[in-house]
Amino acid sequence: MSKKLLQLNVTANWGSTGTIAEGIGQVAVNNGWKSTIAYGRGTPKSKSDLIRVGSDWDMRFHGLQSRFFDNHGLASKSATRRLVDDIKEFSPDIIHLHNIHGYYLNYPILFDFLKSYGAPIVWTLHDCWSYTGHCAYYDFAKCDKWKTGCHNCPQTKSYPSSLLMNRSTKNYALKKKNFLGDLNITFVPVSNWLRDELKQSFLGNYPADTIHNGIDLDTFKPKVIAQRDDSKKVLLGVASVWDKRKGLDEFISLRKLLPNNYLIILVGLSQDQISTLPAGITGIRRTENVGQLVDLYSMADLFINPTLEDNFPTTNLEALACGTPVITYRTGGSPEAIDDKTGLVVEKGNVNALADAIMQVMDRKVVFSAEDCRIRAEENFNKFTQFNKYIDLYKSLLSR
Repeated sequence: MSKKLLQLNVTANWGSTGTIAEGIGQVAVNNGWKSTIAYGRGTPKSKSDLIRVGSDWDMRFHGLQSRFFDNHGLASKSATRRLVDDIKEFSPDIIHLHNIHGYYLNYPILFDFLKSYGAPIVWTLHDCWSYTGHCAYYDFAKCDKWKTGCHNCPQTKSYPSSLLMNRSTKNYALKKKNFLGDLNITFVPVSNWLRDELKQSFLGNYPADTIHNGIDLDTFKPKVIAQRDDSKKVLLGVASVWDKRKGLDEFISLRKLLPNNYLIILVGLSQDQISTLPAGITGIRRTENVGQLVDLYSMADLFINPTLEDNFPTTNLEALACGTPVITYRTGGSPEAIDDKTGLVVEKGNVNALADAIMQVMDRKVVFSAEDCRIRAEENFNKFTQFNKYIDLYKSLLSR
């Protein structure tokens, strides 16, 4: 009889985490499993069966409660009870959690069920929300209260934003109460950095093994660009949303330090952001056209990722797969994408060192090859290889 996998994520086959869930589901089906993805928003198409958790109205109401009362993950009670009924009916052998935050799910109701269900649980961590009293990341705020007990959160205005209340102490205690206990759970951080952070949190006694994200190497691959202007040295940055944390200000400062024959291209900007860019930076709005992204990755001399707060950026992997070296700040798991043959790591926030590193590469004082970048991606970040590691984990858990 086929084994059954249920994944739970805020999106399905959309966005970074939804694409990962979709890929794992496809690999599971290829291995003879039945795959279902329960999701919170959007109208996706999938090769897995889909369960919508709640509705658009429920998600908006959850968002309003979170904004006013800092109770993210505590609304959507009826939607979560219906989800529990759906899970019972499907009767999965493995329940695989991804992002259970995102204004669509009540985590106390979910975990009350999980403790009684008994099947192995895998929880892939794409950020730090699971063990903090409010935030998804804390690097930018230089906050380590999560190690001992969150209180007076300095980031209530960051996702999941709260406009009026600061419940970080209560939220931290409530997560401890629900996420600890009689649970057959294995955590899968997607970077070694996050694994090490997790071990310092109240979840640190659970088993945790890193599985880096993978990408589609048949889609992201080197491409010859006929219209390339060889008189320009092209630096590329890509993000789904650009703000200070993703390094937008770093790029603007960087532009002032580089010669005029350097062109910076940033993908994912809003129209308002594009209108304020200085000369020498070209802005492109967010695109779902993967072919356009491949062209840009392949055209660039270097991919620059001056992120100030991150886990394991997929953009680094996409650049490598297209044969483009990466220079990144030492932020979270971002440096784990590269080695000494495929890129450089600069201390976070040091724009002068970033400019120096770029010019060392462009002046060929440090030499990287497109071939080495592609090999790095093929050997470490093939999505089929990485997602099959989850199937191996499922089988291991079921055999215990």
